[in-house]
Amino acid sequence: MTRLPAHTAALLVLLAGHATADPDALWHIISEQCVPDQQQSHSPQPCALVDLAAGYVVLKDREGDTQFLVMPTARIAGIESPAILAPDAPNYWQDAWEARRFVDERAGRDLPRDDISLAINSEYGRTQNQLHIHVDCVRPDVRAALQAHTDAIGPQWTPFPVPLAGHHYLAMRLGQPEFGTTNPFELLANGVPGARDDMGRYTLVAVGDASGFVLLAGRADLPANRGSGEELQDHTCAVAH
Repeated sequence: MTRLPAHTAALLVLLAGHATADPDALWHIISEQCVPDQQQSHSPQPCALVDLAAGYVVLKDREGDTQFLVMPTARIAGIESPAILAPDAPNYWQDAWEARRFVDERAGRDLPRDDISLAINSEYGRTQNQLHIHVDCVRPDVRAALQAHTDAIGPQWTPFPVPLAGHHYLAMRLGQPEFGTTNPFELLANGVPGARDDMGRYTLVAVGDASGFVLLAGRADLPANRGSGEELQDHTCAVAH
């Protein structure tokens, strides 16, 4: 029997934990492999990218051909963490948007803005206790719904007129091609009554459009709705075919 290198074997164990029992599997990959490998050998493996200065990594998710995760190198549990709303907090949404190039590479072509989505699940709708933004293609039916109801999306949070993936979302339009210093976490906390004190119950999604973004916020309502905005993504990336 062929013996796997220890590095590869450890990654397989950690990825298996990501899928099943270990809620800290992603943190182990970041802190025990990606960051040390970048520091010691200038290689991001098993991550696709490690940016030590900006404090984030990009990792290919085990599910789907085109899905990547953007995660801080700091230990931050998720959307409920006060760290994401600190005055000096990095804008991981801008990092995630820049990471769409990895999706393009896996898709074999440069995808239009409105094919790309970014999503973070609520603390009830995730399996991992390390903040991670899913970067992947948007579901075709979600893209169609956003296009059909574009006139209902304005600069303030308002209920989106139809359910998406069977759940209700608030929507707002961000009319700028990059996030820059505009942080969707802050837009949610400051713009939705009660959200700042209950961030862990919210899921947040950004979908590109012609010149900016549509932001979608959902709230977990257990047990029927776990607040998993990742449901609006398509890990088969049908829009690329």
